Amino acid sequence: MTDRGRNALNTTPDTLTVGPSSMHWTGSELVITIDEISSPPIISRVKGTITVTPRAVTSVELPLKTDGSHIWRPFAPISDISVDLQSDGWQWNGKGYFDANFGTRALEQDFRYWTWGCFPCSDGATAFYDVERMDGSTFETAVHFDDDGNATHCAAPPSTRFKNSLWQVKRTTRADPGTTPQQSLNMLDAPFYSRSAVKTVLDGEETIGVHEALDLTRFRSPLLKPMLAVRVPRRRNWPPKA
Repeated sequence: MTDRGRNALNTTPDTLTVGPSSMHWTGSELVITIDEISSPPIISRVKGTITVTPRAVTSVELPLKTDGSHIWRPFAPISDISVDLQSDGWQWNGKGYFDANFGTRALEQDFRYWTWGCFPCSDGATAFYDVERMDGSTFETAVHFDDDGNATHCAAPPSTRFKNSLWQVKRTTRADPGTTPQQSLNMLDAPFYSRSAVKTVLDGEETIGVHEALDLTRFRSPLLKPMLAVRVPRRRNWPPKA
């Protein structure tokens, strides 16, 4: 990820371009073209294409606050994905999803902590959101999606703690009673954020899905924010000067 200036941003009804990378909606596929430089400690070029093919596109928008200042939008919670990056071993096909968050305020203004997860199952996928707001209130929801994109609220198994991340970010997700979720793959580990593949059991079915935990109390720390510039460099000028 790279923070870029306004000149690097261009949008059309079906394409979002930021610097050398873009996302393009063909009408049936989201084609993500990447041409970036990875951050330390391993600095290398990340270049190639990721294609996301939704089983269906939903119309669901879920407010995370009653005033509508923060919205979760699961565009395609059940998708097929094809990865073709210009590096050995980075070509594969599998299951994926596509979602986004929108808001009119900074996340750290309104939230202390949240966990989110999207887990495939035999009849679709189920997503969980558990939120702690700054005013002390909480919000939790479980939404099941079928292959046609239909969404229904469903009962969630108990919230269950599992092992903290390497940066000791607290992690919970949903699991049947007697089950302890386990990380099966670390995707991103930061002082305030964890993203990983997590194995759990939901309604008797073992599943591996994508999970995130976000500690916004840590993110607000004035000691932590300057560290972001190391992992997320800034490139003010675009196109780059010759």
